[in-house]
Amino acid sequence: MNSKNKATKIILNLIPIVLMIALIPFVVNDYLLTGIYVVIIAISLFIRHEKGDFLFLILGFVIMMISEYFFISTGVERFVRNSLFGLMPLWLPFLWADVFVVIKRVIVILRR
Repeated sequence: MNSKNKATKIILNLIPIVLMIALIPFVVNDYLLTGIYVVIIAISLFIRHEKGDFLFLILGFVIMMISEYFFISTGVERFVRNSLFGLMPLWLPFLWADVFVVIKRVIVILRR
């Protein structure tokens, strides 16, 4: 696979993440934003599902929720939107979960 093909595939995988991040200031209801994220993730996985995607999705969700909890409890981070456990936005672990999937996919693309 040539470099131009790789770059195109990487950009296509990043589009959902960029969209998710772009929505944050416009959708102030965390529950609605979480629902939108779930739909974006489902569509992304429906369009292209690779081996290991669900594992990385679950790992990203759990690992980053724990990590964010640690950062918040030590005072490193603070969120104004705290709909999950009164600490962080409900949508944040979903965003991180999808980021994990995209990172895995980018690594696979770069290895080819």
